[in-house]
Amino acid sequence: MRRFRVVALLSSVVTLLLGGCGKDLKTAQGVAEEFVDQHYVHINLRKAKEFAVSIALEKIDEEIRLTTGQVIDASTRKPSVSYRLVEKKEGEGRVSFLYEGTIRVEDAPEFSRRWLIVTRKDGGQWRVSNFTESD
Repeated sequence: MRRFRVVALLSSVVTLLLGGCGKDLKTAQGVAEEFVDQHYVHINLRKAKEFAVSIALEKIDEEIRLTTGQVIDASTRKPSVSYRLVEKKEGEGRVSFLYEGTIRVEDAPEFSRRWLIVTRKDGGQWRVSNFTESD
């Protein structure tokens, strides 16, 4: 019985720790950061699409169309991407976030990009409605 309690306690602690590490997808910032993670960090356009509506959804669909047939496997040199929030602007029913991303690729110079992510409430949930990239 004691062993069961220890296992149950450890399981609860792990669940709390893992749950605290994720983004709050009920907030505009949580959705924006999950979108940035999926689109720019993990390069998973299909997953990024789950967080998009409107113009953002059209852009993701076009990116998927343009990259169809491109093989990404273990031999592909994927970049290492980190980012930080530079600016947050709240308006009526929408919030925009400006992130600065740092991109590192093996055997190449590091470079940075800025991503403007605009979110809005859609059906009671925050979604990315537009995004742009600049130097």
